[in-house]
Amino acid sequence: MKQKITFSFGKNWYKYVKQEYNEARYKEAEKSIKQFFKTNNFKGKTFIDVGCGTGIFSLVAYRMGAKEIISFDIDPYSVKSTQYMKEKYGNNANNWKVFQGNILDKSLIKRIKKGDIVYSWGVLHHTGEIWKAIENTISLVKPKGLMYIAIYNDKRGIFGSDFWLMVKKFYNNNNRLIKSLMENFFILGYYTVNILQLKNPWQRIKNYKERRGMDWRRDVDDWLGGYPYEYATKDEVREFCEDIFEMELINMKDCSGTLLNNHFLFKR
Repeated sequence: MKQKITFSFGKNWYKYVKQEYNEARYKEAEKSIKQFFKTNNFKGKTFIDVGCGTGIFSLVAYRMGAKEIISFDIDPYSVKSTQYMKEKYGNNANNWKVFQGNILDKSLIKRIKKGDIVYSWGVLHHTGEIWKAIENTISLVKPKGLMYIAIYNDKRGIFGSDFWLMVKKFYNNNNRLIKSLMENFFILGYYTVNILQLKNPWQRIKNYKERRGMDWRRDVDDWLGGYPYEYATKDEVREFCEDIFEMELINMKDCSGTLLNNHFLFKR
């Protein structure tokens, strides 16, 4: 049987929180949450972080006053990263649980209490079963609760989503030398395209860090390596959640025409 290809985001995230995380980057994450939810606090709310990654957004929920935070991820390094954030910046809070778990594991989902806020940014399209993952995430939301998901947009065209699916498969199926060559080729291409378009790539990378609070170089690895890799149009996600599960869309960031995430805030 052919070995299943998977990529460990957590290894990069753990290095990031140990070496590069700071309060300025926390502030960017907090700002993004407050703006999209249109609130300054989560007081009295149970916050579930599905695919917690760095743990930064779980920390945001903790500092915004969430009554309980539940953080889980399939990647042990992401669990380690979130546990580190909890211990170092979250006062090792008793109301913050961190554990390893798979959103596709129905038995696990049944054991997790329902959340007032269920958050999963850029995670569900890396499970290999995107629609089941979304369905299971919806099942964690309380009646009248909120669900924030971010899903890769399905971009058509020669360098669209299907092209990058092939690139990611090739990257993950090769050795460290080939991966390094692909990373450097991607970086060279990024600089070249920006210069040809009369844009300053160094300034764009600086702005990227300030805007996202993440490290651009680590995100290059995550982009090339991020597999499984699935994608859907904004209408496919909206209709799946609204028509089948009767969720109400209350906010959306539309990234149609790009390879970026479409962001959705649904109310159950």
